[in-house]
Amino acid sequence: MSAILSVKDLTLKYGRHEVLSGVSFVVEQGDYIGIAGPNGSGKTSLLKSLLGLLPPASGHIRFVDDKRHHSIGYLPQKAMQNDPLFPATVKEIVMTGLLASKPEPRFFTVEDSVRADAVLARLGAASLSDKKVGNLSGGQQQRVMLARAMVSSPALLILDEPTSALDPKIRDEFYALLRELNERDGVTIMLVSHDIGSIGKYTKKLMYLDRGLVFFGTYAEFCGSDAMTAYFGSVSQHLFCWRHGHGAN
Repeated sequence: MSAILSVKDLTLKYGRHEVLSGVSFVVEQGDYIGIAGPNGSGKTSLLKSLLGLLPPASGHIRFVDDKRHHSIGYLPQKAMQNDPLFPATVKEIVMTGLLASKPEPRFFTVEDSVRADAVLARLGAASLSDKKVGNLSGGQQQRVMLARAMVSSPALLILDEPTSALDPKIRDEFYALLRELNERDGVTIMLVSHDIGSIGKYTKKLMYLDRGLVFFGTYAEFCGSDAMTAYFGSVSQHLFCWRHGHGAN
């Protein structure tokens, strides 16, 4: 696999307050990385920095694709409000994911419409195309916003707590869809989650932050690490990996 992103000695601050210190890692094509850690550990700050919204206090972030803002798809924790009066259709919302890559003046084309139709069909949401987005359920809205993030064919898909507002059944369906995108379509994914019960079930690698990088690697490496056993304790350690006890597949 080839590297698409490298982070070296990254330190992030808000004013004088340091939220993340000395973080280094490499993301490879086809990775599916679950990012976990306690509240205030720097997870969302890391995502903001990758998106160019929080400049490093020190260190660097380097993308293989120089057009980095065009090569990242982003799905925030709460993508939209449930407003039945909001006039935009699903397809219109999805096509807005193409605006960042367009020169001025920005107009949609027939090709944009075709791309929106294709990504909605790929995500099993073609039947929603002409519906008003404010009338959709939470699970449908997340699928639409995923289509918006994917329509520009990004090199990297970043998601911040995408299932926090979904019920368990819809949550599992959404995770399964992400795994299919990763395994079948080769989409590289970084996903922040507090859902320890699912993160190890679906993702391939674990990144654990606590104001620094505690661990980054495969779940087999995580489970076999004496340092992680000492850090978490053997019971808590294996809650992440779905390879022991009641969490095993």
